[in-house]
Amino acid sequence: MTAIDWLLAADPAIRWQVMRDLAHEPADVVAAERSRVATEGWGARLLALQAPDGLWAGNAFSQDRTDTFHVMELLRRLGLDPASEEARQAVGLVREHVTWGDGAWWNPPWADKGFFEGEVEPCINGNVAATGAYFGVDVTPLVERLLGEQLADGGWNCEVERGAVVSSFGTTINVLEGLLAHERAVGGSARVAEARARGEAYLLERRLFRRRSTGEVIDPGWLRFSFPTWWHYDVLRGLDYLRDAGVDPADERLAEAIGVVEARRDGDGRWPLEQVHEGEMPVDLEDGEGRPSRWITHVAMRVLEWSAGRP
Repeated sequence: MTAIDWLLAADPAIRWQVMRDLAHEPADVVAAERSRVATEGWGARLLALQAPDGLWAGNAFSQDRTDTFHVMELLRRLGLDPASEEARQAVGLVREHVTWGDGAWWNPPWADKGFFEGEVEPCINGNVAATGAYFGVDVTPLVERLLGEQLADGGWNCEVERGAVVSSFGTTINVLEGLLAHERAVGGSARVAEARARGEAYLLERRLFRRRSTGEVIDPGWLRFSFPTWWHYDVLRGLDYLRDAGVDPADERLAEAIGVVEARRDGDGRWPLEQVHEGEMPVDLEDGEGRPSRWITHVAMRVLEWSAGRP
């Protein structure tokens, strides 16, 4: 069985993306498969867990990853069709009812803010912007806030309010994904494009994982891949964003990071789940740490197609 055949023998949430990205099936065939995410498998199971008040697990945001914020991110990454009735209903409930104080373990000063208004940390707000834009919510005010929080080195950092003056990869990748999703949803602007270019340069100048000053690896954990990534950064996530953003794969600053991805492939042409981030999963999407991962294999294969100059 080839790696693509193995990927296609999976949940509709993986299958439709593989059909689009790797098998290059006609758009109508891909759309038909994508429509199944709302009614079958992981997507349907996640949607069924939403309460009538719009919340998942009684929380807008929590540390166990079963909450509204994290489930909404999962639905985006599964590719739930925003035009589907199921998506419109789920997002409508969140937009109409969910605030950041729902289920909070403390009383944040932004407790009364609506979910898609975001809160204060750019790592969280970047994710909210990505999810909101993907599902057709106007997140322009949130994007304006993020644009004003970009640091001099081109990135973003959630720790600015605690004194940080340089960017972090984790915050930056979340904000970049949010800006790109917003740009695609509304047509973009010169300000957003310029901010994204500066953020992308921040990653590229560090070759996606090395200190600019010394060339040392910033965090060895970034060389091990995971799904879901949540707020965490790794080299594969960085490359996949740059692919999605249309960055030239011939840029020599990408070469070493692409080599990291190639080196992780096993003899069957698959990639393993190398680390599992903290928290619970509302639905099991993987076979366990150390086992071949369809999610990571799919993303790695589309990154390598891009790096080789294929569509």
